[in-house]
Amino acid sequence: MDNNELILYNEDDLRSKIITIRGVLVMIDRDLAALYEVETKYLKRQVKRNMERFPDDFMFQLTRDEMSILRCQFGTSRWRGERYLPFALTKNGVAMLSGVLNSGKAVDVNIKIMRAFTAVSHMMSINTSLSQRILNIEYHQIETDKRIDNIFKKMDVNKPDEGIFCDGKIFDG
Repeated sequence: MDNNELILYNEDDLRSKIITIRGVLVMIDRDLAALYEVETKYLKRQVKRNMERFPDDFMFQLTRDEMSILRCQFGTSRWRGERYLPFALTKNGVAMLSGVLNSGKAVDVNIKIMRAFTAVSHMMSINTSLSQRILNIEYHQIETDKRIDNIFKKMDVNKPDEGIFCDGKIFDG
């Protein structure tokens, strides 16, 4: 195998193919087939022949609703009116897939895919951490705003209803 072939699939390309469905990071069978340079129907056939290797936490089939959402996200031309619902494979499912496809290409591509999954998971954990920090700052800002509002309310209570202040004395008109 020529190493130049693998350069075509850099980490950014692979990361863009990792999506979240049902709250899980997955890759779609057609994208994996393209990466492994096999037909999607061949990849699906190999998976179906080895279903015992793909429990629900390794792979699941998309519903029609999920499929229509993907069509909207990626545009209809990409899906060319597929008749069958695609499989979504998790990181573990992709790892198992390289053994099922059993080729040198599959092993090499799989290493790159595993690294991409790790990078996407890392980015998501950083985003989660930043989101939590922002929520914490917002909470403290709201608490500070409440304290300031209380100060202004107390100042309003101590203000006389009528009169003019001059050297601390009230003059009634």
